[in-house]
Amino acid sequence: MTPSLAVLERLLATAGLYLTVVDQEGRVIQPMADREDVHDGAGRRYPSHLDTILDPEQGEWWGDIYGLARPPETYHRSSADREARRRRSRWEVRVAQHRNVPPPPIVQDYY
Repeated sequence: MTPSLAVLERLLATAGLYLTVVDQEGRVIQPMADREDVHDGAGRRYPSHLDTILDPEQGEWWGDIYGLARPPETYHRSSADREARRRRSRWEVRVAQHRNVPPPPIVQDYY
């Protein structure tokens, strides 16, 4: 019999173990965080896969290039931009691990 994920988690917890997700290099992948305190104009939460920006500066919101009024919160719309920011952030946070690796380029806003 193949146990469901919930049953497998309970079995592992009994043994003091837990499931985790790792990438191809074996690094643990953290879950995306939902922001309960930030909602759009209709009262909806921003989804986890969006990097929320509170009080965006000029150029941080994709609508700036169209001259739209800046909202109190927004997100980086471009997935390439989000991934470049993640790479840069990982390098900045884990400097000791990346001591001999040149830094990724500083992310420029491009939409």
